[in-house]
Amino acid sequence: MSTFGGLNTAYRGLTAAQQAINLAGQNIANATTAGYTRQRLEQSAIGAPRPVGLNPTTGQAGQGVSVDGIARLGSSFLDAGVRSTAAQSGFAGIRSTELQRLEDALQEPGPHGISTALHTLWASWQGVSNHPGESAPASVLLEAAATLSESVSAGYKALDSQWSRLRGEASATVDELNAAAGRVADLNATIRSVLASGGSANELIDARNQMTESIAALAGGTVRENADGTADVFIGGNALVSGTSHRELKLAGQASMGAAGQPVQLEWADRSGVAVNLDGGQLAGAVSLLAPAAAGSKGAGTGGAIAEAAAAYNAFATQLMNDVNAVHRTGQSSSGVGNLDFFTSTPGVPVALSLRVVPTNAAGIATGAAGSGSLDGSIADAVAQIGSGPGAPDTFWSGVVAGIGMASRSAQQHSQLSDAASVAAVGQRSSGASVSLDEENVALLASQHAYQAAARVMTAIDEALDVLINRTGLVGR
Repeated sequence: MSTFGGLNTAYRGLTAAQQAINLAGQNIANATTAGYTRQRLEQSAIGAPRPVGLNPTTGQAGQGVSVDGIARLGSSFLDAGVRSTAAQSGFAGIRSTELQRLEDALQEPGPHGISTALHTLWASWQGVSNHPGESAPASVLLEAAATLSESVSAGYKALDSQWSRLRGEASATVDELNAAAGRVADLNATIRSVLASGGSANELIDARNQMTESIAALAGGTVRENADGTADVFIGGNALVSGTSHRELKLAGQASMGAAGQPVQLEWADRSGVAVNLDGGQLAGAVSLLAPAAAGSKGAGTGGAIAEAAAAYNAFATQLMNDVNAVHRTGQSSSGVGNLDFFTSTPGVPVALSLRVVPTNAAGIATGAAGSGSLDGSIADAVAQIGSGPGAPDTFWSGVVAGIGMASRSAQQHSQLSDAASVAAVGQRSSGASVSLDEENVALLASQHAYQAAARVMTAIDEALDVLINRTGLVGR
């Protein structure tokens, strides 16, 4: 190896050590950057030149070190695990949140719940049975009945508002999903261009990974990496992102909980009417909650939780109205008028939303049996016993509350388990991909020593050249 070849070897060592120092600094600077994956310098030894001529010199040394590239220390397998658990966490999280809101809206048990209003209603009927025809007990009864009607109506309206709000949020989530898909397609184009020109696209790949994780949390899906550095994203078995292009999605279906039409579903913008089958993510959870109630359901069907709860409110209000009216019609008021309804509703409007009290004073309340006189309170007493009889509205409502409470509790447990799995997957990936300051400090120190060693080699060769060029031949002068 020539002396000048030694200089070149030392120079390669200097530049390799300098790049390693720079890379360690890059890692340390991004130790707290979300989504950053640590990097390492890939180096290889340059072998000795091939012998030339009839008597080649043997035992030649190599020609130094070659920097082959900068490796991104990520794992596609662990990345897939993070995306999968993020999808399940997104699905379970939104269901848990909405079912807790649904449970909170019941206000059960509590002074403002329907159970308390029912108890007050039956007690008021008992008061009327003890003092038939009197205005004071009648006023208490009418107020209790109006309070119960308002509670049922308010509960139903709260469900309708929750449904509309959730649909609006789901529509915004679709817009967010489309934007993320477009961002991934743009990053694919940049990454492919950078890699084709021989550059490093590690930071761009980190940014794309964050986008694909966001997509997974929103709508599930899988990712397939391609040989040219691009990545395809699939949802429901179809490509959302393919290379440098992406497809748009839209939310279609009912605009309100009681509206006619097809159920809320996610569709491709260019294929209206065809639902996208989601396997996880916030959108899958929202769509499941926005589904209509099962046909003929009274709140215990397999439809969407919000619509099933609304159906339960309606079934309860209908049973309450029918049970009370059935007994009330058999009696007469203190003025001798019979066949009177106590509750009524507006045709074509859900009973839970339009339930109201018919009488306005004691004269419109049937308290006694027909022909029994104005002091008979047997009918009022019979109405008061409805709450404790078999198949009472109270029993039905207790079942509704228990069912919603169980569904909410189950959703919370599922969400907690999904969150724990997501945290574990992220932690497992971070153990290999995140920056360790201790490790980077060791790498930085090693690179500094390598730089100093290469510099000393260069200094030694420089001194040898100085002697050979400037001092050789001076002996004897």
